[in-house]
Formats: sequence, structure tokens, C-alpha cells
Amino acid sequence: MATSRASRHPLANVYDSAYAGVPNWDIGRPQRAFVLLEDAGLVRGPVLDVGCGTGELALYLARQGHDVLGIDLSELAVKQAREKARWRRIAARFLVWDALDLPRLGASGYSFLTVVDSAMFHQLGDAELDRFITGLDSVVKPGGLYCVLGDARDDPESTYGITPEEMRSRFSAIDDWEVVFSYETVLERRWSKNPAYFVGVRRR
Repeated sequence: MATSRASRHPLANVYDSAYAGVPNWDIGRPQRAFVLLEDAGLVRGPVLDVGCGTGELALYLARQGHDVLGIDLSELAVKQAREKARWRRIAARFLVWDALDLPRLGASGYSFLTVVDSAMFHQLGDAELDRFITGLDSVVKPGGLYCVLGDARDDPESTYGITPEEMRSRFSAIDDWEVVFSYETVLERRWSKNPAYFVGVRRR
């Protein structure tokens, strides 16, 4: 069984500070794109929620009957997610874990048919994106689906945000992955919402 990493990621303290309050991205419920994904019957367990924060998406999917593991860098966010699960009596599990270290999670015996990503991918730099995408191979079963919601990139010179074209390009460079859907939507914050894309990539 995997355990949390002993060493802390350099950004862990930054996110812990954010979760000491209520960060703008924590809207207290799952983003609508993932609710529609579940309603369409496209979520299959086991499910991995990368960058799970305080767990609203993971808890929602677990309440729908899925076996769900949420991972996040922030110990404080994971603590809050576990408390929510306990008080709501929902059987979701949470680990303090770096989503760029998926191979070690796979080596511990974990594998998933669905990976959900609510606004993590769009923050990663080029090298981190390559590492994350390569790591998906170690935890996603054949036929599994990776679904990401991210802010739409509005500056072609920036690495922040996502575009369907970029997703196709990055995943086409790796064998056995194909984009199966992408559409425009919004990513809600507590006080605003941004244009976004929701993209699904399937492992053949």
C-alpha cells in the first residue's frame, strides 16, 4: 500500500497557506463538467483524482458508487478532504502525493480506469507536463480515460492554460493515447468564472 512521501514538494507550503483559508478555486462542489461526465456514464472506477484539493470532486464521485482515491501536494487540503469524508460518511480515500510521481503509485499496486483532473494540468510547465503524461501510463489501465478541465490559454506565449490542439499534440507523441472529446466550457471560481476546455483522452 502506498504511503505519503516523506519529503515535501517545494510548492506544498504555498498550497497549505492557500488552504488555511478558502482559496478562490475551492467552490464547495464539483465543477459541472465532471457532473455531466458522470451523468453520461463515462466515469468508471477505480477513479484517481489528481490535485484533489479538499476533495469535493472525489467525494461526489464516491457518493455515486465509485472507488475513488484523491491525491494532492497539500497536507492541509488532504486533512480537510479526509474530515469531509468522515463527517459525510463517504468512503473516498486521500493521500498526500505528488501527481508527477505516478509511477511510484503504480508500483504500489494502484491502477485506474478513470483519472479526473480539475484544474491541475493547466498550471504545469513543459517538463512537468511531459513527466505527468508519461506517468499516466503507469496507473491507467488500457481503455481508461483521463479527463481534464483547465483554463483556456489566451496567450500563445504562455504555458498557462490548455488548448485542444496542445492536448492532441502532447498525447499523440505517446503511443496508445487518443483524444476522444474536447469542448469549450467554463471553470468556476468562488467569485468569477473563466473560459475553459474539457478534454478526454483514452488509453487504447
